[in-house]
Amino acid sequence: MARILVVEDDEAIRIACRRGLTEAGHAVATAARGLTGLELVLSGDPQVVLLDLGLPDVDGIALISMIRAASEVPIIVITAQDDDPTMVEALDNGADDYVVKPFGTDQVAARIRAVLRRSGATPSSVTEPLRVGKLVIDERSRMATLNGQRLELARKEFDLLLALASRHGQVVTKAELLAEVWQEAYGGSDRTVDVHLSWLRRKLGESAAEPRYLHSVRGVGVRLVDPEHEPD
Repeated sequence: MARILVVEDDEAIRIACRRGLTEAGHAVATAARGLTGLELVLSGDPQVVLLDLGLPDVDGIALISMIRAASEVPIIVITAQDDDPTMVEALDNGADDYVVKPFGTDQVAARIRAVLRRSGATPSSVTEPLRVGKLVIDERSRMATLNGQRLELARKEFDLLLALASRHGQVVTKAELLAEVWQEAYGGSDRTVDVHLSWLRRKLGESAAEPRYLHSVRGVGVRLVDPEHEPD
């Protein structure tokens, strides 16, 4: 469990985030105004802040700088603004990640796990091994097994597998993988992802032409599935 602060003026999004993240096991506080959120950062000691940029009382970019001046808490921007200049400005001012609306709770939960891993504050609730079919990924030991046999994975291969397993069954875009695994939240080469997926497929005993666990969705991304329950 992690302590999450959601700073968002849209009531529907605020409620949805609180409900979804609470169901995922997190303790969630919310604020509808930026300065209220800043006060909660200073007094409540959250482990992650989800921050909308379009707040009614203070500019979101300015609020990032205010928070960063007082705290190293990871900040994940949640916003409808998907232009590169805004994204770069948010990251340059101290944001750790950037999620564009609309988004699913599962995606945000995965981003939270990623920033917690990078900050060294991974909550105990995310350390249970992930199981997808006969594939088991243990984040604590950084070990993965397939059919009971250990997979010899390089660091980024393991991180890539973990990112996909945390959202198994869902299509994850290459941009999301670049942000979570390579921390290239505002750009990077799809080729980096493609190469590591190729290496990972080889170690899973499959290929892009004959996938079992890793299925590419052309023009969208890739998803990790249980091959025993994947429809033909």
